[in-house]
Amino acid sequence: MSHLDTGSDLKAEFDSLRPGESTEHGATRRTALKAAIGIGYAAATLPIAAQTAIKTPAEGLKAGPVKYSVDGFDVPAYSAAPAGKTGLPVVLVIQEIFGVHEYIADTCRRFAKAGYLAIAPELYARQGDPRTYTDIPKLQAEVVAKVPDAQVMADLDGALKYAAANGGDVDEAAITGFCWGGRIVWLYAATGKVKAGAAWYGRLVGQPSDLTPKHPIDIAATLKAPVLGLYGGKDQGIPLDTVDKMKAALATGTAAAKASQFVVYPEAGHAFHADYRPSYVASAAEDGWKRTLAWFKANGIS
Repeated sequence: MSHLDTGSDLKAEFDSLRPGESTEHGATRRTALKAAIGIGYAAATLPIAAQTAIKTPAEGLKAGPVKYSVDGFDVPAYSAAPAGKTGLPVVLVIQEIFGVHEYIADTCRRFAKAGYLAIAPELYARQGDPRTYTDIPKLQAEVVAKVPDAQVMADLDGALKYAAANGGDVDEAAITGFCWGGRIVWLYAATGKVKAGAAWYGRLVGQPSDLTPKHPIDIAATLKAPVLGLYGGKDQGIPLDTVDKMKAALATGTAAAKASQFVVYPEAGHAFHADYRPSYVASAAEDGWKRTLAWFKANGIS
């Protein structure tokens, strides 16, 4: 196990692949060339479940790759917003372990269609390009395990600054994320820089390390923004007893901690929102999306 303790995330990603499907697909040159941010699907997830993958058109939106600087490093990101609009509520969209590929870009466009400025920074950009990896253990070892939480928090701060300079109202900011990104949602909700979060099947417990000194359960009682936790009852990587532990920790904390809620979908496993993968559960994904939008609105972000 790496010092990052991402074993639960890694196992869950394996479990959500097709039964019998290898992670060694041998990405073609065409696949690699399409790995520009927000374009095409991450190599390790191919082939996609094309019959269910949602495609949100960009008509009426200003959408595409952007970049912003953090400590002299240009962070690539994908942004989407209603064209010609300002004063928009902001939502930070946090990637799975596969980076900012088409699924994350499409999620940004969905938020933009709902009236948000959505921005998804490539949070592994300094360590490597996760979208080009065909082997998940290699991706975890060479990229994910080297990403410090402090770097992620700074890059999210930078994303908010970018949003503020490009039509966003960061006094009305939210955060959402999936798997690896779900864990980040909980952590960022303790910073006081967003008003609400929606965490999709993010890991809640883990061993501390130099790069990941705290996990959601460690900061649960100090939350400054309420989080909606969306989890799968059949998730093999995130045992339901960890959800129960998180609930207990939240109950002892701040008003935001106590206001946080969980929804567990008994029929869903890991990655049930990922419409391009066999793990997709439409009923849970659609309900979770509606709940996320309602959660943000209830917390003054709309």
